[in-house]
Amino acid sequence: MSADARAFWLSCPGTGELRTERLSDPGPGEVLVRTLHSGVSRGTETLVFQGRVPENQWATMRAPFQVGDFPAPVKYGYLNVGVVEAGVDELVGKTVFCLYPHQTRYVVPAEAVTVVPDGVPAARAVLTGTVETAVNAVWDANPQIGDRISVIGGGMVGSSVAAVLAGFPGTDVQLIDTDTTREQIAHRLGIRFAEPAAADEGRDLVIHASATEQGLTRALELLAPGGTVVELSWFGDRRIAIPLGEFFHSRRLTIRSSQVGGIRPDRRRSYAERLAVALDLLRDPRFDALITGHSGFDEMPGVLPRLADGSLPALCHVIDYPDGN
Repeated sequence: MSADARAFWLSCPGTGELRTERLSDPGPGEVLVRTLHSGVSRGTETLVFQGRVPENQWATMRAPFQVGDFPAPVKYGYLNVGVVEAGVDELVGKTVFCLYPHQTRYVVPAEAVTVVPDGVPAARAVLTGTVETAVNAVWDANPQIGDRISVIGGGMVGSSVAAVLAGFPGTDVQLIDTDTTREQIAHRLGIRFAEPAAADEGRDLVIHASATEQGLTRALELLAPGGTVVELSWFGDRRIAIPLGEFFHSRRLTIRSSQVGGIRPDRRRSYAERLAVALDLLRDPRFDALITGHSGFDEMPGVLPRLADGSLPALCHVIDYPDGN
């Protein structure tokens, strides 16, 4: 059954290419997956594509099935949806999500895949990893019924958090971004939108996901006394300055980090359970608002540079794979 597969590799910072790889047959407890769609996580993956992962974060930032090392050459990615073609009998024919890079076919342990539930289209399921990040962020934020919540940064992660919070009882959720085209996304999610200067103040909780110094500063400004900023941004190799003088102490404000690599101990949930929560949430068609474009797999070497430099605007950009690969 051995066959060739094609994979997208970062050959050097700013340049990608498609390479052919030889697959082994699935062994006991393994599955062969044919990819239907993969997703480009525009924030993290474009930092990787540009070679901007700090050396002291190379181990932390490794994807589960990454091949190669930062900065390059490296095969990187973690939003993959496919159909099981061979291996563990009860999984054959099932549509599954896997934290695998952009590759036409691959062999992984069966426990590395999660069955996509009925009611979740395969293309929408590429959001699973990002919605899982959003679930983790909401667990870290610990919102209360009736909270006034702002999300700064309407990118893929911020919009996913806003979508999760939109279903939280009694909350007032406002998405904030300098890009006014994000207002349409906010409306599709059923929440309010504002530009930073016009954003509501006196907020109980602000989720910051803009990856900008200005965004984090504005997050602190919007908080009510005793409020909390949950920082989701990953700044790569950049250092930033924020105002920890002024009102930071007098208002008793808090900045809390959130990173998908760890789960709050008091949640008492495994990573598999968190992933299952994300997939269940994706039954909601509102999440389709986060998919802003599609390209074919063969186009990836030209698509990634455009995503990285912003000439191709996107939240989640879906890569579609040809039938039969």
